[in-house]
Amino acid sequence: MSMFHGMNVSASALTAQRLRMDVVSSNMSNADSTRGRLVDGEWEPYRRKMVTMEPNQSGGFKSHLHKAMGTSEDIGKGVKIGNIIEDQSPFQQVYQPEHPDANEEGYVQLPNVDPLKEMIDLMSTTRSYEANVTTLDAHKNMLLKALEIGR
Repeated sequence: MSMFHGMNVSASALTAQRLRMDVVSSNMSNADSTRGRLVDGEWEPYRRKMVTMEPNQSGGFKSHLHKAMGTSEDIGKGVKIGNIIEDQSPFQQVYQPEHPDANEEGYVQLPNVDPLKEMIDLMSTTRSYEANVTTLDAHKNMLLKALEIGR
């Protein structure tokens, strides 16, 4: 384990949380977009996107060597983005016969983005980001104190 292992773990989490914030802001900005994607000649509303994260597993030689030797290197390696998936929940149907995208019955399909869910997701992401910044600062301060001791 290197001296900067804790910083690397926090940095991976900061990167993942930043992307998560970007996806949430994209969802919020497209909450009223009735023309998100063209499918079979028909416009489909914007679909909410979600970020999945997974542990950052390095499958390199070092991990295979430790596994073959029977030594444990099960320390955390941080997180990485697994996928950005689309929410498959149904679109909202709203009666607006004057809307240009209304069907024959006068209903318009709106995106499956719920602003309340997005705000909760944004708050959770912000808190995680702040916690990782605090962890990074604590690790930096510990390294600085170790350098002061060495003087």
